Amino acid sequence: MKKFLIGCAVSALATSGAYAQSTGSVDFDADAIVVTGARTTDVGGFVSPEGSKSRGVLTSEFIQRQTPGQSINDVINYLPGVNFQNNDPFGSAGGTLNIRGFDSSRISQTFDGIPLNDSGNYAIYSSQQLDPELIEQVNVNYGSTDVDSPTAGASGSTVNYRTRNPSETLGGQIVASLGDFDFHRVFGVLDTGVFTPFGTRAFFSGSTSINDAVYGNKGQIKKQQYNVKVYQPIGTEGDFISVAGHYSQSRNGFFGSVPLRTDTTGGRVVGSGSTNRFPLTRDERDFTIPDCTVAAARPGVVDTANTCGSLYEERFNPSNTGNIRVNSKFTLADGLVLTVDPSFQSVKANGGGTVVAQEGFRDIDPSAAGVYNASGYLAGVPYFGGVDLNGDGDTIDGVRVLAPSQTRTKRYGVIAGLRYDFSDTQTVRASYTLDHARHRQTGETGLLGVNGIPNDVFPVNDPLTSKTGDILQKRDRLSYAILNQASGEYRGTFLNDILTVNAGVRLPFFKRDLTNNCFTSSAGGFVECYGSNTVDAAAYDSLVPSASSPQQRVLKYDKVLPSGGITVAITPQATLFGSYSKGLQVPGTDNLYNSFYFAEGTAQASPVPEQTDNFDLGGRFRSSKIQAQISGWFTRFENRLASAYDAELDQTVYRNLGRVDKYGVDGSIAYTPIPEATLYVMGSYLQSEIKNDVVIGECTAVSATTGCTAIGQTIYANTKGKRESGASVYSFGGRAQGNFGPLTVGVQAKRTGPRYVNDQNIAISANSVTSLNSNAGAILYSAKTPAYTLVDLDIRFSLAQFGLAKSFFQLNVTNLFDKLYVGGFNGGSLLSTAIPNVQIGAPRAVVGSFSVGF
Repeated sequence: MKKFLIGCAVSALATSGAYAQSTGSVDFDADAIVVTGARTTDVGGFVSPEGSKSRGVLTSEFIQRQTPGQSINDVINYLPGVNFQNNDPFGSAGGTLNIRGFDSSRISQTFDGIPLNDSGNYAIYSSQQLDPELIEQVNVNYGSTDVDSPTAGASGSTVNYRTRNPSETLGGQIVASLGDFDFHRVFGVLDTGVFTPFGTRAFFSGSTSINDAVYGNKGQIKKQQYNVKVYQPIGTEGDFISVAGHYSQSRNGFFGSVPLRTDTTGGRVVGSGSTNRFPLTRDERDFTIPDCTVAAARPGVVDTANTCGSLYEERFNPSNTGNIRVNSKFTLADGLVLTVDPSFQSVKANGGGTVVAQEGFRDIDPSAAGVYNASGYLAGVPYFGGVDLNGDGDTIDGVRVLAPSQTRTKRYGVIAGLRYDFSDTQTVRASYTLDHARHRQTGETGLLGVNGIPNDVFPVNDPLTSKTGDILQKRDRLSYAILNQASGEYRGTFLNDILTVNAGVRLPFFKRDLTNNCFTSSAGGFVECYGSNTVDAAAYDSLVPSASSPQQRVLKYDKVLPSGGITVAITPQATLFGSYSKGLQVPGTDNLYNSFYFAEGTAQASPVPEQTDNFDLGGRFRSSKIQAQISGWFTRFENRLASAYDAELDQTVYRNLGRVDKYGVDGSIAYTPIPEATLYVMGSYLQSEIKNDVVIGECTAVSATTGCTAIGQTIYANTKGKRESGASVYSFGGRAQGNFGPLTVGVQAKRTGPRYVNDQNIAISANSVTSLNSNAGAILYSAKTPAYTLVDLDIRFSLAQFGLAKSFFQLNVTNLFDKLYVGGFNGGSLLSTAIPNVQIGAPRAVVGSFSVGF
């Protein structure tokens, strides 16, 4: 009987939502649902799923009410503990994600079980997510992950979303949207229905969107995406094979990133340059970047490049991404289930940016008397050694060229699991996970047009070369990020299903095979790249012996990561739960390549991984009308990495800040008192405490301002006992939805609390001295950004009464009251004179959509 129920549950979950990532975890969770007697009911698209972990889930019911095309990372902003600042109203320009105080590089994101984080720095690209019309559900695991998760960067939480399965009947949907900033989007999907005697079904979809840049009045964002999925059921036990493909292409532009300062002395105005500031009013947001022209070349004259093409608004952030995903489940015997999920991913992207190149040579001899002229990408500048870049007949000029950080990734993996039910109440599973990524990081240059726009946004396609034919690039790395992981999990129920106990363990073996083809010239990671110019490279090696030569290093990390939890059923609807998990984050490639400056075998050459101990304790109430959860949590964060100043080297390097404690409370409740109304309220509070002061400099003179009493004295940033920057202190919000026949109206609001701008928790100051533990100079910005409240509105009118049961009009208004606020920024700054660039919060936008279903 149990076997039959499990098969039914898996089949149902395949279409209605499963609160895990890999097929093995979905299958294991389905078993738990049968054992505990819980149901997959949602209330208005909100679910508080059963189990010992603290989780939040949103289904397609809520997802489809948001602006069509919106990033799924913006949608989860309405789960407690999650804070996301969108760079634009449409989900096309990126954003900043933070969960329980952890930034996006410490959050693992998966798509049908495959990892989406950058394999080098673990960044999440929120604008490159699946079309929301195809997402059946998204869930957040707070502070923990499934035991078979393929992640190297999940010291914080995990975000998992899954693609819906093709429909069993022929049908489709077309959604056309128009909105502010000349937003145009079209999405279409066709479901084949069952088209073979074996039950095979599939869908094919595509979308395209375009909109003007939100700030700066310059440029456009263009996106297109294509998806296909074929689903083949097998037998009567819920077994299946699913094959899916995804390709997306984005041509983003940077905009809205400005210095976080509000001083107007000297006529300082709003803009993205270092001499600009943050807007004080909504009217100031609407600044315009004028069109520009590259400086004219003059034969025989030393030309100096102008700034045309260098501003954020003139840069591009292009990407081509694709993947192939297979999910499968096979019942081998009674109670014995095999799941296998292989995948392949490909990414080609870069981060924009320009540099003033030199047509001639650079003297690399550090002695005052000696001269050695070389070509290469040296001291942050490409020297072409006698190439006429601007076509004026000489080779003596400085010419602005495109110089992005190019990344190409080829990544394959597999998650395989075997589950065995050795009794009606006892289940175990064993899993193997492989994640193998080839990560090529380069920095080729390309020419700009007369208007500062690149001739090709991917200069890697046809890079500029030196006089001797060498490709000049600002970095030249080849990295292999390899994970081999074994894991196991047990679950048992006792006392007539009142008590459920689960225990798991992950044993990851991480390998980082790193090759740097450039010289590392500082502890801050600066490099000198000669490419295939071996003659000048040999000369530099002899003239500057302090630089670390091009080399390969292999680093390995492994750790036993236990997890466990319990649930206690107080009533059929009410449960208590508690869990513990240990998390691990292996240092990213930037940190590891910076360590190449130090000799192998030294402590600085072997950065240690970050570790977390995560504890959750809470309760849930689940019924057809109420989905509620509240949890208190505590995370101990060891070996937190951050950039800091090294007094001995007089360089900024990565530092181990030791221990940081985080704790807080998350809660939510969704309630449907009557079928015509749904109410939802959520909130969270976060406290973090840095346990150590951090070295930021060395006294060069006795000064009362800096507190220096002797030359050479170490200067510390007063971070001990302070909160981490970049994370909101609190957030709360909710949603009310009313159903009035064919008309549905939803209003949702969220207040995001203040965020400290640096780890010393003091105001940004104009003080010019090295030690900045006080605000001795003029205050440029307060210690924290103000709290802000955003209100969104969605209205849907169904056309069912006209015989079009699956068609509707929908109106979405985001930031209804056009609130001016500080958008996303990264925390971790130590100095109070460090002025971070922040996003201007996305303005109000109105989008109307017409969806035709058949």
